[in-house]
Amino acid sequence: MAKKTKRTRGAPASETKPAKRNLLKTLGVNAVDYKDTNRLRMFISDHGKIRSRRVTGLTVQQQRQVATAIKNVREMALLPSSRRRRSSSR
Repeated sequence: MAKKTKRTRGAPASETKPAKRNLLKTLGVNAVDYKDTNRLRMFISDHGKIRSRRVTGLTVQQQRQVATAIKNVREMALLPSSRRRRSSSR
C-alpha cells in the first residue's frame, strides 16, 4: 500500500504573517482615556465601526477598555457614531 502523506491545515510557519503590534504599547499608553479622541480614532474604521483585535493587536483587556471608551465618547457626542454621508442632490 502507498504511504499516506501527512496533511496540515493552514499555511506553513514560514509563510505566516508577522504578528500585529500592540498600538497602545507602541504609543506608551498605560490606560485608555475617553477624553483622548485623537487616539481613539485610530481604533475606528472609516465606516465608524470599532476595529477588531486582529487588526489592532490589542490584548483582551485593552480591547474592552477601548470599546467602552469609544462607546462613552459616542454617547457624549465627542466622536460621531458613524461617518457622515453626502446628501445627494437630485
